Amino acid sequence: MRIIVDKSRCDMHGDCVVEVPELFDLEDDADEVTVLDEEPPEELRGKAERAVTVCPVAAIKIEG
Repeated sequence: MRIIVDKSRCDMHGDCVVEVPELFDLEDDADEVTVLDEEPPEELRGKAERAVTVCPVAAIKIEG
């Protein structure tokens, strides 16, 4: 599994950070959300899928 954030779509709402802080971060001076682990273990798939669902601009996708 690979997590990808479309930087051109990300508006820094931070919903993914609130839902899955172990996979996403949003620093105060950042221009976009940071994926902390682009290839997380499979046991985090459910949480990654939740982040995809809560993103209001559909900037997050999962491959694999």
